Amino acid sequence: MTNIPPPAEELRLLDAELRQLDARRAVLLRRREWLVHVLRTASAQRSVPGAGQMPPVWPVAPGAAAPRPEATAPGVQNVLLLLGGILLTVAALAFTLVGWGHLGITGRALVLAAVTLAALSAPVWLLRRGLGSTAEAVAALGMALTVLDAYALHEVAFDGSGGLGYAAAASAVLSAAWAAYGAAADLLVPRSDAGSPTRPDRARAGAGAGTAARPALRLPLPCAVVTAQVPLLLWALAVDAGPHTLTAVLLVTAAADTVVALRPAHAPVRIVGLVGACVAGALGVLSAGWLCWSAAAPVAAARGAALLLLAAAIALAAARYAPKPEVALCASLAAGLCLVAGVGGVLRAWLPAEWTVPGCLALGIALLTAVRTPLPRPMRQGVVGASLVVQGLAVLWTLPLVAGTLLGPVALIERPWSGTPLDIRDAVFQDAAWASYATAAPLVLAAVAGVLALAERRAVRRPASGVGALVLAWAAVVVTPVVLELPYGTGLVADGAVVVVALGVAERARRGTGGPSAPALTALVLALVTSVTLALVSLATEAGTIAVLLALAALFGVASTRAGLVAFTAPAALAHATALACAAGASAGLRPEHTALLVLVVPAVAALVAARAARAGRSAATVTVEAAGAGAALLALTLAVTDLPVLASVLALCGVVTAGTALRPERRRAGHAAAALFLLAAWVRLAAWEVTTTEAYTLPVSVAALAVGHLRRRRDPSVSSWAAHGAGLSVTLVPSLLAMWGDPHWLRPLLLGTAALAVTLVGARSRLQAPLVLGGGTLALVALHELAPYIAQVVGVLPRWAPPALAGLVLLALGATYEQRLRDARRLREALGRLH
Repeated sequence: MTNIPPPAEELRLLDAELRQLDARRAVLLRRREWLVHVLRTASAQRSVPGAGQMPPVWPVAPGAAAPRPEATAPGVQNVLLLLGGILLTVAALAFTLVGWGHLGITGRALVLAAVTLAALSAPVWLLRRGLGSTAEAVAALGMALTVLDAYALHEVAFDGSGGLGYAAAASAVLSAAWAAYGAAADLLVPRSDAGSPTRPDRARAGAGAGTAARPALRLPLPCAVVTAQVPLLLWALAVDAGPHTLTAVLLVTAAADTVVALRPAHAPVRIVGLVGACVAGALGVLSAGWLCWSAAAPVAAARGAALLLLAAAIALAAARYAPKPEVALCASLAAGLCLVAGVGGVLRAWLPAEWTVPGCLALGIALLTAVRTPLPRPMRQGVVGASLVVQGLAVLWTLPLVAGTLLGPVALIERPWSGTPLDIRDAVFQDAAWASYATAAPLVLAAVAGVLALAERRAVRRPASGVGALVLAWAAVVVTPVVLELPYGTGLVADGAVVVVALGVAERARRGTGGPSAPALTALVLALVTSVTLALVSLATEAGTIAVLLALAALFGVASTRAGLVAFTAPAALAHATALACAAGASAGLRPEHTALLVLVVPAVAALVAARAARAGRSAATVTVEAAGAGAALLALTLAVTDLPVLASVLALCGVVTAGTALRPERRRAGHAAAALFLLAAWVRLAAWEVTTTEAYTLPVSVAALAVGHLRRRRDPSVSSWAAHGAGLSVTLVPSLLAMWGDPHWLRPLLLGTAALAVTLVGARSRLQAPLVLGGGTLALVALHELAPYIAQVVGVLPRWAPPALAGLVLLALGATYEQRLRDARRLREALGRLH
C-alpha cells in the first residue's frame, strides 16, 4: 500500500512525537518528586508538636513549560560533525603536503585512493541507515580529498604542465565528478532512506510546483555548480586569450548558470546558479560595453556589440523561462539596455559624436513597440522600462546645455549694457564653453516630449506624462535659438514668444480643469523662468533692457486680469516693473538714492492691486502682491541708504503706503508698521540735521504713545496703567536718565527732575501705578545724581572706619525692627497694588 506521508517523513514525525513524550515524562517525574517531598515534609511536621503547615511551593509555575536546553540535539550533532570534518580535512591536507615524502609513489597513490574511495562510499551506507547529517559530513570530506587527489596527481604525473591549464582541466573534471557523485547517490539510495523535506506539506508543495525534491546528498551539486564557474575562465587565461575572448567566456559561463538556475533543481543549486549568472553576466556586460564604446574602429566596435547582443539574448532567454514575473521583468530590462548599448557603440564609431545619443534614443523609442507584441506581460514591462531608462539618460545628456542657457545670462549682471552681442549664443554663453554635442540636443528633447505627449494622450500616467511633455517641449524651444545661433534681437523675440505661449497654455489648462492643475502651474512656472532669463539676456544693451522689461511688465499685467493667474502673474509684473524702474533711473543718469524714489511707485501700485484683490476675495493673490510690494520697498530703502535725507523721504513714503494698507479692515495690524516707518523717518531726518539731543528722538514717541494709551484707557478703563502709559513714559525717562549721567550741565537734570515730579504727582492724584513708580524712581535717581558730588565729598572727609560702622548700625536697626519693616513693606505693596 502507498504510504502518505513517505516512510522517511513518517519516521521523522514519530521521532518528534517521541521527543515530546520524553519531555512530558521529564515534567511528570519532576512533579512526582515534588509531591513525594511534600508528603514526607507533612508527615515530619505532624510528628513535631506545634509545627505549622508548610506552604505550597511549586518548583515550576503552573502552566509553565520545563526549562528548555540552550542547544538542540540536531544542532549539537551538526557542530560535532562539522568540527570532525574540518579536522579530518586538515589532517588529510597535512598528510598530503607535509608527510608526502615518507611514502613511495605507489604507497601515496594507494593511501589517497583508498581514503578517498572510503570517504565517498561511506555516505551511501550512512544514508541507508538514516544518518543523513553524518553522511553529509563524510561526503564533504570525500570531495575535499578529491581536490587533494588532483593536486597530488599534478605533483606526480603532470608536474611539467602549466598551472592554469591543469587547474582548468582539474576544475572541470571535479565539477563533473561531483555532479555525477550527487546523481549516483540519488540512484543508489532509495527515496525513503535519502530523506525528504522536514514537513510532508512542504514536500507536496514542492512537487506540485515543479521543484525537484531534495537530493540524497545536498553538498555535491551546489559545489559542482560553484566549481563549474572557473574552468573556461582559467582556460582563457592559460592560452593568453584577448579581452574579447575573456568576455565571451564570461557570457558563456553566465548562460550555463542561467540554464542551471532555470532548471527544476533543488533550491541551493538554483540559488548558486542564479548568483553565478548575475556575477558572470554583470562582469561580461561591463567588459563588452567597455570594448564596444572604447573602440576606435567600426569593426572593433561591432565585435563588442556582438558580445552585448549575446548578453541580450541570454537575458531574453532567462526572461522567457523565468518562473517569477519579477525575474522576467529585470532580465528583459537588462536585455533591452544591452541591445541599445551595443547598437549605440556601433553608431558612435560610424556617426559623428553628437549623433550617438540621438541614435540610441531612436532605438530606445523603438523598444516601445514591444507593447504591441505577444510577449508575456513581465517581458513587455521590462522592455518598456529599458526604453524609459534610455530616454531618461538622453534627457540627462541635454541638461548641461539647458542649464547653461538658463544660467549663462547671469554673468551679464556684472557688466550690463556692454554692447550688442554677435548673436544670441554669444550673449548666453559669453563666459561658458560651448558643447560640441549641443546640435542634436533640441531633437532629443523634442523626441522625448513627443513620446510623453503620446503617453498622456493614451492615458498612461496622464498627469506626470503631461507635465513631463510640457517641460521637455519648453526646454527644446528655449535652447533652439542658441543652437541655431539666431541674431540677438531675434533670440529676444523668440524667448518673449515662449513666455506668451506658456501663459496661454496655463490659461487653457486652467479653463480645462476649472481650477489650478499640475499642467497650469507648470506652464506658469516655465513662463516665469523664461521671463527671468529673457530679462537677463536683455542686459546686453540699454534699449533692449528697457524694451524687454516694459514688455514683460505689460504682458504679466494683462495676464493678471485672469482670476486664475493673478496670484503668480501680478507679483511677476511688479517684479519686472521694479527692474524697469531701476533701468529707467540708470538710463536717465539718476543716482541710486534718487532711483529709489522712482522704485517707490511699485509698492504704491502693489497696495492698490492688493486692495482690489481683497475686494474680489482672492486672498492668495493679496498675499503674493503685498510680498512683491514689500520687496520693492526694501530695494528702495537699500538704494537710498547712502543719503539720509532721501532715506527719510523714502521711509515716510513707505509709511504712507503702509498706512493706506492699514485702512483695510483685515490689515489693521499694518498700522503698527506704518507708525514704526514714520518714527524711523523722523529719526533719520533728525540725524540728517545732526541733532544730538536725546529728547528730540524720544519725546515725539512718548507723546504719541501716551496719547494712544489715554484713548485706550478711555475706551476700556480696566486696562492697566502699565499697558497704557508704561511704554510711553519709559521711552523718554530711561534714555534721558542715561544721558543725564554723562551730562555735566545742570539744565537736563532740572528739566528731567521737574518732569519726573509732574509725572509722580499725576500718578498720585490719578492713583495710577505706572506714572507713580516711574516718576518717583526717576525723581529719586535725579536727586541721587545731584547729591552724588556732595556725598562723595562727605565720604572722603570721614575716616575710613566710619562707613563700616554706619553700615553696621543700619543693619542692627533693621534687625531690631525686622518684623515692623516687613509690615511696612507689605502695606506699601498693598497700597501700590490698589493703584491701576
